[in-house]
Amino acid sequence: MEKTSHVVIVPSPGISHLIPIIEFAKQLVKLHDFHIICIIPTTETPSNAMKATLEALPATINHIFLPPVSFDDLPESTSTTTLVALAMTRSLPSLRDELKSLITATRLVALVVDHFGTDLFDVAKEFNLSPYVFIPVSAMTLSFAFYIQKLDKMVSCEYRDLREPIEIPGCIPVHGKDLVDAVEDRTSEVYRWFLDITKRYSSAKGIVVNTFMDMEAGALKAWAENDEPSKPPIYPIGPLTRAASIDPDDGSMSDCLTWLDNQPSGSVLFVSFGSGGTLSRAQLNELASGLEMSQQIFLWVLRSPNDESASATYLGVQSKQDPFDFLPKGFRERTKGRGLVISSWAPQVQVLCHGSTGGFLTHCGWNSILESVVNGVPLIAWPLFAEQKLNAVMLSEDIKVALRPKPNESGLVIREEIARIVKELMEGEEGDKIDRRMKELKDAAAKALKEDGTSIQALGKLVLEWKNQMKC
Repeated sequence: MEKTSHVVIVPSPGISHLIPIIEFAKQLVKLHDFHIICIIPTTETPSNAMKATLEALPATINHIFLPPVSFDDLPESTSTTTLVALAMTRSLPSLRDELKSLITATRLVALVVDHFGTDLFDVAKEFNLSPYVFIPVSAMTLSFAFYIQKLDKMVSCEYRDLREPIEIPGCIPVHGKDLVDAVEDRTSEVYRWFLDITKRYSSAKGIVVNTFMDMEAGALKAWAENDEPSKPPIYPIGPLTRAASIDPDDGSMSDCLTWLDNQPSGSVLFVSFGSGGTLSRAQLNELASGLEMSQQIFLWVLRSPNDESASATYLGVQSKQDPFDFLPKGFRERTKGRGLVISSWAPQVQVLCHGSTGGFLTHCGWNSILESVVNGVPLIAWPLFAEQKLNAVMLSEDIKVALRPKPNESGLVIREEIARIVKELMEGEEGDKIDRRMKELKDAAAKALKEDGTSIQALGKLVLEWKNQMKC
C-alpha cells in the first residue's frame, strides 16, 4: 500500500507564531487535500488557548508537542528572541526522533519551518526532505533579513547612529532606530544569531510569506526582479488570519461583546498589545490618562505592567498581580459608560469584525495587522518589540493606514499626545483618510484570496512544486 503524503510544519514557541502557520496548514488541507503534521517545540506546558486552537483543527492536521526545553542554565535577563531561538535548537534531538518515526509510516514531502527554525535544515537534509521557510511577518521584514547581510559589511557604526535612512529594496526608507530589535546592538549575541539565521534563508527551497501583493507590492516586486542565486522563490499566500471564535463558557468575553453591541457604529477604539506585549508602569498611567482625556469610547485589554521588558509575557509568563491595581485612582469610575477595561485577553477577531469597532491601537504584531486589514479597521501604531517598529513605519508612512504617536525624549508617549492621536483617528480628517484607505485594502485582501486571486495562485505554484517532487 502506498504511504499517505504529508507535509511537516514546525512553528517556534508562542501562540502568535502557531496561529499563522496553522492557518497555512488549513489552506493546504482545504484547497489541495494535503495531510499535515504539526510538530511543536515547547518551553512549558502548552496553554489552554494553544490546545483549543489545535483541537479544533480538521482530522487531516495532526499535532505533536515536543518535550519542553530547559532554560535553567540561562540568566533571567536572557532576551525573548534568544529564548525562542534556543528553544528551536534545543528541540532538534526530539524533532529528529519524531521525523525518524514518521518517515517509516508516512511519505514526507516537505518540511516547513518558521523563521526561527533554520537550524532544522540540517535535519531536513538527513531525511532527504526539501526545507521551506514560513515567514509569519511582513515581506518588508523578510527583505530586511536578506539586506542585513550586505548592510553588515557596508556600515561600521550602530544602525541607530546613521544619519540617513536605510533603503531596503522595494520598501520605504527606514531610520536605523526603527529596525528590528535583534540588530540594535551589533556587539550582542542576538545580533550574531540574527545574521546567522537569516543567512540560512538562502538554503531554503522556497519562502512562504503571510502577506499579499496589494499590501506589499514594492517589496514583493523587488524580490521577484532580483535574480541573485541566493534568493529562493517567494510565495505570498496571505492574508491568512484566524476565524472569529469565542469560548461559550467564558462569560466575561460574552459580556465584552454584549457591551460592544450597545455602542454606536464605528465609535469604539480597541486597545490591545497582543498576546505578549506589556507597558511600563509610567506608560500604562499615561495611556489611561490619555484615553480619558480623549473623550472617546474605548475597549482596553489591560495587562499588568513590566518595567523590565515589553515582551515579558510573550512565552506565557503572566503576572500574578491584578492589572486593575495599576490604573490611576478613580479611572474606571470616571470612564464608566464610555470605556470598558478587561483583564489580559479579549476575543480580538470578534472585536475587530464588530460593527461598533472603529479603530485599533495596536502593538503592530503582524497577526494583529492582518486581522485589522481583513476587517477594514484603521490603526494607531504603537510598536513594542521584535519587528514591530518596522511594521509601524510601513503602516504609517508607506501604505498610510495608521497614525503613530510620537514619544518624548525619554521614550514615553505622554497623555496629551495619546489624546490627540486618538481623537484624530476617531473623528479627525486624517482619520477619515486612513479609514477610506483601510477599506480599500480590505477589498484587495478579499480579492487576493478568491479563486483567481494572487495569493491563491501563489499557493498553487507551491503545491505544484511539491507534487512534482513527489513524482521524482
